[in-house]
Amino acid sequence: MKINWKAAASLAIAILLWAAISDVGIVQKSLFPGPEKVLDAAIEWCAGGRMAEDVFSSLWRITAGIIIGSVIGVGAGLLTGRIVLLEESVGPLFHMLRAFPPVAMVPLVILWFGIGDTAKVFSISFAVFFTAWLSALIGTKAINSDYIKTAKVFSKSAKETYEKVIFPAIVPFIVNGIRVWIGTTYTLVFVSEMAGASSGIGYQIAISQITYRADMMIAGLLVLGILAYSTDFFFVALSRRVFHWADL
Repeated sequence: MKINWKAAASLAIAILLWAAISDVGIVQKSLFPGPEKVLDAAIEWCAGGRMAEDVFSSLWRITAGIIIGSVIGVGAGLLTGRIVLLEESVGPLFHMLRAFPPVAMVPLVILWFGIGDTAKVFSISFAVFFTAWLSALIGTKAINSDYIKTAKVFSKSAKETYEKVIFPAIVPFIVNGIRVWIGTTYTLVFVSEMAGASSGIGYQIAISQITYRADMMIAGLLVLGILAYSTDFFFVALSRRVFHWADL
C-alpha cells in the first residue's frame, strides 16, 4: 500500500499543535485535554468491548440506511427519468421534501418510531433517498438519446435497456451523489443517538457530556471522523471494483 506522506505529515503537525495548545493552558486542560489524555480515554472506552459495541451499532444503522435509501432512490430516479408523466407528478413533491433539513426531521421521526433503530435507519434512508433519486434522475436525463434509439433498433426490451444502457450510464452520478451524503449520514446517526439511544457513538458522547468527560467526548468525535473517512474510502474502492467499467 502506498503511503501518502503529505497527509501523514499534516496529521502529525495537527497532533503536535493540539498537544501544544493543550499544554500552554489557553483553555483548561479538563475542557481541552491533550492527545495523551484522549488516547487514555479511548483505551478506557475499549475496555470490556464498549467501543466495539458502540461502533457496530452506529455502523449498522448507517449501512442499513444507505442501502435502503439508495435502492429505493435509484429505482425512483430511473422511473421518473424515463416516464415524463411520473416526473411531472411526483417531481415537485420530491424537490420540496428534499429541501427539508434531515437533522430537523430527527425529533419528528423519534416521535413516530421511538428511540429504537427504526427511527435512526429511517432518518438516514430519508436523506439518502432524495440524493440517490436526484442523482439517478439527472444521470438518466444526461444519457445520449442515440443510445436508447440504438437499443430499440436491436429490439432490446425495456428491462434490457435499463440493465445494459441506462443503469451503467448513471452509475458515476449515483456514486458521487452518495459520497457527498456519507458525511451527512454520520451527522444524522450522531444526532439521533444523542437524542435517544442505548448504544452508539453519539450515545457515548452524550453520556460523556453529562459526566463532564471532555477527553471521552473528543475520543468519540475522532472515532466518528475516522469511521466517516473509512466509509468513504471503502465505498469508493468497492464501487470501483464492482463497477470497474465506470469512470469513478
